[in-house]
Amino acid sequence: MLTALVGSGFPVHAFRFLGFLPLKKGKRLAVLEESLATEGSSIFFESPHRLLSTLELLAGQHPQAPCCVAREVTKKFETYHRGSAAELLAHFQAHPPKGEIVFLVAGEEPRKRRERDEP
Repeated sequence: MLTALVGSGFPVHAFRFLGFLPLKKGKRLAVLEESLATEGSSIFFESPHRLLSTLELLAGQHPQAPCCVAREVTKKFETYHRGSAAELLAHFQAHPPKGEIVFLVAGEEPRKRRERDEP
């Protein structure tokens, strides 16, 4: 998990590991939206069979959400795919995911949150 966080290039000053995303789409979307609104990075394990569903869900609501898919971390075929939810969805539709996956979402930066909350 920590190797995936560092490899993602996302903020490491604040992060949270949430295990596997919920199975039900409504709950999964709620967790992802909370992760986008939270400072720092959120880290999840995800099944290769559900990754497309998760990316479709996120890209449908937040196509520009910054994400990273880390595959086979610490193994011979380790890869990192970074981009928006929409970009990663297009990539993995063309190249079906395999192996163990760590899915990361970068949350709001403190500056952006302050700007949003100021009158």
